[in-house]
Amino acid sequence: MALVALLIPCFVISFDVTHSCQNDDNFVGASSPGDIVIGGLFAVHGKMLHPEEHPMRPVIQNCAGFEIQVFLQTLAMIHAIEMINNSTLLSGIKLGYEIYDTCAEVTKAMGAALRFLAKFNASKDTVEYKCNYSDYIPRIKAVIGSSYSEIAMAVSRLLNLQLIPLVSHASSAEILSDKIRFPSFLRTVPSDFYQTRAMARLIHRSGWNWIGLIATDDDYGRSALESFGIQAMANNVCIAFKEMLPAYLSDGTINAKVNQALEKIVQETRVNVIVVFLRQFHVTKLFRKAIERNIHKIWIASDNWSAAVKITTIPNIKHLGTVVGFAYKSENLSTFHDFLKTLHLQPTENNMFLKEYSVLLSTCAHVEDQDLNKCLSNYSQENLIYEAGMCSQSWRDDFLRANIEPGFIQSTMLAVHAIAYAVREQCKDRDCKNPVAFAPWELLEELKKVTFSDNEKEVHFDAKGDLNMGYDVLLWKEISGHMVITEIAEYDLQEDDFIFKDEEKEMEFLNLKTVKSTCSRNCRPGQMKKVSASPHTCCYECVNCPEDHYTNQTDMDYCFLCNNKTHWSPVNSTTCYKKTVEYLSWNDWFAILLIILSGLGVVLIFAISTIFTRNLATPVVKASGGLTVCYVILLCHFFIFASTGFFIGEPREFKCKTRQAFFGISFALCISCILMKSLKILLAFSFDPKLQNFLKCLYKPVPIVVTCTGIQVVICTFWVIFRSPFVEQNFFIRRVIILECNEGSIVTFGVMLGYIAALAFICFIFAFKGRKLPENYNEAKFITFGMLIYFIAWITFIPVYTTTFGKYRPAVEITVILISNYGILCCTFLPKCYIILYKQETNTKSAFLKIIYNYSSKSAGCLTVSQISLESNCTTPQYPITNSCCKAEKTSVNGNCHFEVSKHSLIRENVPPKNTAGTISRKRLSSI
Repeated sequence: MALVALLIPCFVISFDVTHSCQNDDNFVGASSPGDIVIGGLFAVHGKMLHPEEHPMRPVIQNCAGFEIQVFLQTLAMIHAIEMINNSTLLSGIKLGYEIYDTCAEVTKAMGAALRFLAKFNASKDTVEYKCNYSDYIPRIKAVIGSSYSEIAMAVSRLLNLQLIPLVSHASSAEILSDKIRFPSFLRTVPSDFYQTRAMARLIHRSGWNWIGLIATDDDYGRSALESFGIQAMANNVCIAFKEMLPAYLSDGTINAKVNQALEKIVQETRVNVIVVFLRQFHVTKLFRKAIERNIHKIWIASDNWSAAVKITTIPNIKHLGTVVGFAYKSENLSTFHDFLKTLHLQPTENNMFLKEYSVLLSTCAHVEDQDLNKCLSNYSQENLIYEAGMCSQSWRDDFLRANIEPGFIQSTMLAVHAIAYAVREQCKDRDCKNPVAFAPWELLEELKKVTFSDNEKEVHFDAKGDLNMGYDVLLWKEISGHMVITEIAEYDLQEDDFIFKDEEKEMEFLNLKTVKSTCSRNCRPGQMKKVSASPHTCCYECVNCPEDHYTNQTDMDYCFLCNNKTHWSPVNSTTCYKKTVEYLSWNDWFAILLIILSGLGVVLIFAISTIFTRNLATPVVKASGGLTVCYVILLCHFFIFASTGFFIGEPREFKCKTRQAFFGISFALCISCILMKSLKILLAFSFDPKLQNFLKCLYKPVPIVVTCTGIQVVICTFWVIFRSPFVEQNFFIRRVIILECNEGSIVTFGVMLGYIAALAFICFIFAFKGRKLPENYNEAKFITFGMLIYFIAWITFIPVYTTTFGKYRPAVEITVILISNYGILCCTFLPKCYIILYKQETNTKSAFLKIIYNYSSKSAGCLTVSQISLESNCTTPQYPITNSCCKAEKTSVNGNCHFEVSKHSLIRENVPPKNTAGTISRKRLSSI
């Protein structure tokens, strides 16, 4: 840093406010002759002076605001050309240059472009209009520039007329990749497509989704805004507001627009991240006012100003917040640094930029380095008159090196080298010392396919004319009281990811996440975003995930559905839980109760079997059909109790196929045996000859049992073969999987139960007809009760079973089986056991005969007496017939008077009917 006392002014400075325009000779900013001339367009000045709001005459005005960074870019172009000329790359062919100042305005850039189009070696700078420019040779072969995309768009359209290559070192607008509209445009920097994608990825990765955007109101700003909007949407980032600033500092509304943008930033309190696509002089003005209003945000810098050292020197810049930016990648610039050291030795006659810098440097000799940029930009060309009287002075080499933006210097030098390598390929078989050796459009074709090395890296343009080298991610941070631009990462275009230099740099990046810039609070795991009435998807409410849904990350747009078959989740869940597999297990309390009841039934069967076996010869056992029938019935009851075990435990294929068939066949056999018994009892005590004859024909014990049981066997066999039951997982209950047996065919299942019900109904009818038999023989009455219990149980079963779900569904059927089985077992055997155990006096042959005798005496009217002779005359029978028991009709047989009894009983008053009762008793007992 030089002190004021060491600076000796070398120029006499005077002011001339009447000077309005440079002369034509000084229109070129810097030039050097050569065999092949390359044009250059750089915005060395930040604005063009407009004395009149609406110009009346077409006069190109002077410029103001000397931009030291762009001036360094012109020096980089000159340095690169001198390096090539001093090398063997072009084998004696010398490159020349003509560099023009665009003053950041399209109008002035178009004036320079017209000179580029002028015909070579013409007496005047004239541009010829032709239908075919294939043989047209302009003054220059290629152009490097411009500094801004809007200017590049306009100039490129003009140069397209002759397909003069325009190789830009800084214009990054995505639209310039369109080879239909800009066929002669190439660039040594990536398209804004990659920059906006990198920005959106950085914002998303930092957890921000509610940001502001400020851009210039020109083609570049609008293109960047559109590109960023697409990338932001793809990364779930919303733009809270967009503010556009005038593209030119000469615009009188710029201060109002800056204030408007700052007011919007203040109002949007939830926005803490601002993306800025502005030129450096816009950013300087914006930041100065933001510091005054004490605005503290995170600023995302575009490649245009992210490495601008002069912005870091703004007073109190550290209070503005954090700046994170993207800059073009750069390599070793040591040769350029050496060039700057010898800059004071460079002639200024053909370099107006260098001459102006030296004058401004002398003018600002009293200013410290940190304020020198501001001083340089405060003077305009019309204020400076250059006079003789030079003497030695300090060029402030450190100041120049400090203001280098490495990315722009590197891209400028790459543009020169790309043109040089293309020229070399073009001049392999031509004498390029002759300026008419080739036309610009031929050089363009070589440029599109040129490949060269830069610091051991292969460089070439892609199909869109872009040279995609990636970006350096920069972070502005305060070190020793000064704002320093540091590199923390690289952005890889192919991988779309950030590569950090080291862990310390990554931690600096991660620290950015502590700042929140979201429209809504983050939704926790277990919640999802519900977009509110706002048009922005980033503004939402957090709602809990419903049942069977979950989220395991923050800010999820929707809840994931659990696998309904195997998993479940409660409300507001962060994960799915595996459903528990359930079935009626052996250790379940209800299953244990049912097993105990079945066990008691088995014990009861064995007790009955023991009692009957010990009292085999007693009339009660004999009257029950004998021991064989009783054993068959008891064995059926045992099988029925045992079949309940197939309904408990984990369902298996064998158990599912066996349980219903085993139960159905056992129950059918049991009912068949009881049906045979009911039929036998009814036959024994029937006094109706017609009914008795029918029952005698029907009564075939073994065929009846075999046929009735066989039908059930056929039903079950068809069921198992054609619609076999199988193991099924029931997923209808939310938290559990019910492992159960699917019956295969509900129709067949119903047919099986319906057939048992039909047998039971027939048995019930027969038993009901014999309900008034002698007490010791009155099995029919108890069979009737047993069948009623069966019907009640199974009629209740149907609605309960169809409405029951879960692991206890088999328990419903087990319960009904036990009720019906217990009912029939108890009604069939317990009354007989009671007689055997507690009424032994009635369990004798004489007692049975007496009971039958009394029943026969009361039921004698059930016999048909076809013809009874009475010794008395027809008027009065010898033994009056009780009118209440029978009805006598008077008939005459062989002249004798007779009474014929039409009822089946013949009872004389107070007189036993001879031996009728005894005969009936022996007959009935023998038949039973």
